[in-house]
Amino acid sequence: MLPSIFMWEYTSFGWIMRRIHFSFSLLLMIVPACFPQTEARTAPPTVTPQITSSIADARTLITQGRLQDAARELDVLAAQQPEPAGVERLRGFIAYQQNKMTEASEAFAAAVRQDPTDMESLQMRGVILFRTGQAAEAIPLLEKAHAAISSSNIDPNYVLALCYITTGRYDDARHAFAAEYGFPYDSAAAWLITARLLLRRELVQPAADAAQKALQADPHIPLAHQLLGEIALAKGDTAGAIAELEKEREINPLDGELYERLGDAYLRNGRGADAQQALDRAILLEPNSTGPYILLGKALLYQQNPVMATMYLERARAMDPANAMTHMLLGQAYRTTGRREDAAHEFETAAKLKNPGTKTQASSSDSQQRP
Repeated sequence: MLPSIFMWEYTSFGWIMRRIHFSFSLLLMIVPACFPQTEARTAPPTVTPQITSSIADARTLITQGRLQDAARELDVLAAQQPEPAGVERLRGFIAYQQNKMTEASEAFAAAVRQDPTDMESLQMRGVILFRTGQAAEAIPLLEKAHAAISSSNIDPNYVLALCYITTGRYDDARHAFAAEYGFPYDSAAAWLITARLLLRRELVQPAADAAQKALQADPHIPLAHQLLGEIALAKGDTAGAIAELEKEREINPLDGELYERLGDAYLRNGRGADAQQALDRAILLEPNSTGPYILLGKALLYQQNPVMATMYLERARAMDPANAMTHMLLGQAYRTTGRREDAAHEFETAAKLKNPGTKTQASSSDSQQRP
């Protein structure tokens, strides 16, 4: 048995050792929390941030016009399983901008299969069908959504309206145009915009019918009589055109284009002085439009005033050197005033512009025609 002094030292030493062991154990638990392991701080990012970043990079490349680089970025993503959402839609937009309609359609179709709620891809498929001459097939797709596709500057309402026109559904087209412009579908404005677009598609009688409907809804709506006057001119009905355009003048007296049309109608009807007055007004209202200068030159030639005609035709030539009619009329004006070399040059230029790539000499029947 140990003496009491040694027993005390032994027991004190044991107690101290137990305290040290306990403190060391506690320290082992605290240190890792304060100093994270290297692996935790350098752990690789998860898969999702990489995909998001890559798609974002592809979008950036597209906005920069680097379509090939964006396509390569998307091809890498498309090889992943499962394919990240949004990849096929972007591939479709790239193909569309490159005018590769088949590839674009396939990509948008794949995007819709992956996500049936992807309205942009659905609408773009409809747009492509319309562009490839399949208006009837495009209609059901475009009818499902009406949101504008800002990334391609496409408004499905407009494309849908054109599909309706192509398939002869003119009332449905009016509804779509009204939605495009925010008009009530039965308003005079809706009828008139429909008439304008029908005329642009060379559907003359439906356009005239729609313009008459616009006037029935609002007898004072601007531009309806003007459109009817343009239709009459297209048909060769100069008297009817003048009647409509003069009605338009009462409603809308400060439209330069109206006076240009009216001057054209007067000129075709042999009313040279009235044509000159109308075209002078057109130039005052639209000084940067070449049409009134050309027609005024023609009207002055008709009135045997080639010197004054030359002034207006030279102004038109300076504004638009590629207009064959200007050169032809200017040649006539130069010939009348004895400037034969200048006249020959203008006739030759007019012939070249009418028939690019051919060497045609000035003479012919054109140079002998009266205005």
